[in-house]
This record gives sequence, structure tokens and C-alpha cells, in this order.
Amino acid sequence: MNQFEKNDRVRIDIPDETDPGHESYHGREDRIIEVHQDNAGKVTGDERDNIDYLVKFDDGGSMYFRWRNLRPAFRDQWE
Repeated sequence: MNQFEKNDRVRIDIPDETDPGHESYHGREDRIIEVHQDNAGKVTGDERDNIDYLVKFDDGGSMYFRWRNLRPAFRDQWE
């Protein structure tokens, strides 16, 4: 069910410019360091929301994201 796994490189995708995280995170890329499960899917009706991904950034910061805000990182930037 996980779309991503620990150590996967991802790009943050928050297209809604009114979203509080858009300015800080949209377009950033880095690595998933933890994958957690919870029961958010019971609220949203989408069991994919039961997975929460912790992304750690090169600047030392980190943030949790759901599947809908993650995309595979652009490969050519990591090779």
C-alpha cells in the first residue's frame, strides 16, 4: 500500500498557493527518513491517508507529508 519507502527521494508538490506549506515546501526535494501509520484514512475515506512520510531536508529541517503531496524526485538531479 505504501507509495514510497524509507530512503526514497521525493519532491514535495503543494500546488495550492493558499496552502500554508506551499511557500516553505513546494518544489523541495529530499529523502524520506521515516514512514508511519495512523488512522487518518477513517476520517478522509481514503486508506492511503493512513501513511505519513517524514522527509528530512538538507538544511536540517524535516516535515511530515501524506501521499498526495509527494512525487518521485527528478532523477537527473540525484545522479
